[in-house]
Amino acid sequence: MKLVIAEKPSVAMSIAKVLGVKDKKDGYIEGNGYIVSWCLGHLIQMANPEQYDDQYSKWNIEDLPIIPNEYLYDVSKSTKKQYQVLKKLLTSKTISEVINACDAGREGELIFRLVYNQSKSILPIKRLWISSLEDQAIQEGFKNLKRGENYNHLYQSALARAKADWLIGMNMSRLYSCLYRQHYSVGRVQTPVLAMIVDRDESIKNFKKEKYYVGELNLGSFTLSTGRMYNYEIVEDLVYQAIGTNIKITDVIKKEKTTRPDLLYDLTTLQREANRYFGLSAKDTLDIAQKLYEQKLITYPRTDSRYLSNDMIISTVNSILGKYDFDTSRIKEVFNSEKVTDHHAIIPTSSSMEYDLSKLNTKEKNIYDLILNKTYASFGYPLKEITTKIIYVYEVQGDTYEFTTNGKVVVDEGFTKYLKQYKKESKEEILSDVNVGDTFEVINKEIKEKFTSPPKHYTEESILKAMEIAGTEFIDKEVEVERKGLGTPATRAGIIETLILKGFIIREKKNHLVTEKGIQLITIVADFLKNANTTAIWEMKLYDISIGKFSEQEFLKEIEDTIKSTIQLYEIVKKKSE
Repeated sequence: MKLVIAEKPSVAMSIAKVLGVKDKKDGYIEGNGYIVSWCLGHLIQMANPEQYDDQYSKWNIEDLPIIPNEYLYDVSKSTKKQYQVLKKLLTSKTISEVINACDAGREGELIFRLVYNQSKSILPIKRLWISSLEDQAIQEGFKNLKRGENYNHLYQSALARAKADWLIGMNMSRLYSCLYRQHYSVGRVQTPVLAMIVDRDESIKNFKKEKYYVGELNLGSFTLSTGRMYNYEIVEDLVYQAIGTNIKITDVIKKEKTTRPDLLYDLTTLQREANRYFGLSAKDTLDIAQKLYEQKLITYPRTDSRYLSNDMIISTVNSILGKYDFDTSRIKEVFNSEKVTDHHAIIPTSSSMEYDLSKLNTKEKNIYDLILNKTYASFGYPLKEITTKIIYVYEVQGDTYEFTTNGKVVVDEGFTKYLKQYKKESKEEILSDVNVGDTFEVINKEIKEKFTSPPKHYTEESILKAMEIAGTEFIDKEVEVERKGLGTPATRAGIIETLILKGFIIREKKNHLVTEKGIQLITIVADFLKNANTTAIWEMKLYDISIGKFSEQEFLKEIEDTIKSTIQLYEIVKKKSE
């Protein structure tokens, strides 16, 4: 008998159906030579400090740092019953091997391994690694099961991440809470994200607007404008006195512009655009995408790649793209196995093409349609435009002043036809045919008073983008951008929600605003805790662990040493103040 362990009951049901397993028991399904069971998320959690020693139940600086020689793990109370089911199965003599069918990624590997280790199972492990829950994908996955040890490095990376988060959270949260007598939550990723929001809000708060002027000449069919000018007297003399009632066009610059389509969605890009178009939070988008995945309508959503693997060309062309004419030159751009990491980009499944979408609620249909349209657009023809810049140059007393306007004409809408419903109408002028030397009557002259604008508050979309690129200038340029930044595509939504839950930021309409508590924390914490570059480099080292280029022990020692030196620094300062 073979034991299959999925991450969630719904995934277990899909696998059981394909394997022909039908006999439902308490916590598992049995039949056809298999037992299919499931976790309920993280069944096993890292133990709190007080479980190492009762003295840690009270927070005291004198007890820091807390660095276990051996980490302890705890069974979650809410899921203890299901863990007992798995433990019994994992230690049963009737089982010959266990198949890890948890989500194919770093966290899925950790969820399975912690349960496996806690149960003290010695069963040989096989790994199911799939990016879709379609029947065919599951069948192919079971035909090509991997050896469990092939994913040992991925597990070590996941474990290193969990231990690092524990070390920083438990030690630094206690340090600052004790020092400043207020409960603070400090995190390896959440604190630098908070620091970015604090910096942005401070920039807005301290911004001093500056007045400037723009001179305009209305020529009837279009308007020419100066650039930003700060001296009112000069622009007044220029517009109202120096320039007469007729002008002659100095230059007309026309260019053909070709814009190629964007790549497919990874999770972060999907979350950003869903926020922009529908106002959905990153968490909402992830939850909806996960549900669509479990309904077999889209491929695995927690991906950091925007490419498809080369072996998907035929199936994608036949089942999804064949419905429309598409640009075959895009095949070599989008299909690139070397740029697919744990999972390929998010696309609709073949079976979704026959699905009755009226069964979906509005939000689910919006996300599905967005992914479908993005897929069509990514294989679409280029957008072709003709841009026009009209220039009038006026010279007075040796100084030249330029009045300009820009416009464009779409020659071929290309891939943008699939995305029109999400875009705002362009406000650029469609200019009539204008040539150098043409003379126009100045119908009206105007000087507009304007002010410089402060930076914008972070929205869900912009903070996700900031997290994605944070610290990238300090990282190995050979590594794909998807592997850089703060957190991973799968964790960024949770980080934002944690900051809100802890009272460090609030959502106000679309904006993310820092609270007084958030400002206080960033004011007091050590630089390494709020520095995005530090965390981005750590994320890269976790990736190196996952591919066997760096060790878990080296990574954790670096963090332990940093924690120790930070605590010692505060002890020295405290002694000097006494």
